[in-house]
Amino acid sequence: MADQDELRDRSMGELLKQLSQETTTLVRQELELAKAEMAQKGKQAGVGAGMFGGAGLMGFFGLAALISAAVLGLAEVLPAWLAALIVAAVYAAVAAILALLGREKTREAIPPAPEQAIESTKEDVQWAKSRARSASR
Repeated sequence: MADQDELRDRSMGELLKQLSQETTTLVRQELELAKAEMAQKGKQAGVGAGMFGGAGLMGFFGLAALISAAVLGLAEVLPAWLAALIVAAVYAAVAAILALLGREKTREAIPPAPEQAIESTKEDVQWAKSRARSASR
């Protein structure tokens, strides 16, 4: 009850000043909380990204072992140099195909402008102009 009496004794200016100070404090606290939460999430994302990197590295080593196994398997029926050459040629062909497909997809994305959105905006402008003309008649 004393709090209500104290509030009644204050002027409107004092109350507004207190409200402003408390609002500022609240906003600062919310920003600090948001920063702390984002830092925690960033740390978790960093750990996850590191794990993905480790998985990629282990996958690379696994692929290298499979390539070695393919070369050694072919070396049972062919000279080792020829087995290695055949496996290398297969991987080079796959790389060339992926490069060509990637180049084609990249060309489709150029220019990197939102063409549909631009066209839609132009249509909207034309529509607005025609409405403005008909309204002014």
